[in-house]
Amino acid sequence: MVVEFKNEPGYDFSVQENVDMFKKALKDVEKELGQDIPLVINGEKIFKDDKIKSINPADTSQVIANASKATKQDVEDAFKAANEAYKSWKTWSANDRAELMLRVSAIIRRRKAEIAAIMVYEAGKPWDEAVGDAAEGIDFIEYYARSMMDLAQGKPVLDREGEHNKYFYKSIGTGVTIPPWNFPFAIMAGTTLAPVVAGNTVLLKPAEDTPYIAYKLMEILEEAGLPKGVVNFVPGDPKEIGDYLVDHKDTHFVTFTGSRATGTRIYERSAVVQEGQNFLKRVYR
Repeated sequence: MVVEFKNEPGYDFSVQENVDMFKKALKDVEKELGQDIPLVINGEKIFKDDKIKSINPADTSQVIANASKATKQDVEDAFKAANEAYKSWKTWSANDRAELMLRVSAIIRRRKAEIAAIMVYEAGKPWDEAVGDAAEGIDFIEYYARSMMDLAQGKPVLDREGEHNKYFYKSIGTGVTIPPWNFPFAIMAGTTLAPVVAGNTVLLKPAEDTPYIAYKLMEILEEAGLPKGVVNFVPGDPKEIGDYLVDHKDTHFVTFTGSRATGTRIYERSAVVQEGQNFLKRVYR
């Protein structure tokens, strides 16, 4: 039985025990900084020579991570993986997908201090805001999982004598998630996993400034048992792969949070039907 939804609490830093706990989390995270992180395509970790350097905005001498930079060919490989994974992922029951997402949120809850500490370093967030970002990510996942369970029951449509009608939502395919740097966990996790719990597959292109925290989500998804190829991690230069992701004939939807200029550009480019595309793309902003 799924427990009632409750907002994930933060930490009360007027309590010394919480201060000490978070200081330890910061020290533990700092030991892991500066490592190379890979692309993740069909569950395979792919290290590239070309890197995106993530820097602590509060101390620009501190390298947070060196993220492998995806090329157009890497993106093409990720689409193939996502399309193949979609064939089986869409057949999972809504409850099974939701239960997996609840496992994801449970892992994040257990690692909340670590997730928040990473954002202190990578996004320059104050302690309270970093913890709030992590907690909001948990809330998004918990909410979307419960919503999917509810939607799976069907929604009533106009009945008539001797007839009872409902409508049901179906997944639509592979999409692209382009989250911002300023809520690098909550919005990134929410806009990635809302489509996933609905039965879709995703290519996640994290913000250039915050790839490390997005990679941590990939680790958590693997730990929770998400099948390979359902979420593919493709950090990269938006000038090189941004339009390619949006324009691609297999992109069924784009979830984006960012500037008005970029958002309207995505709307414009998504409206163009590409050769081999037999559907209209959707943009969620």
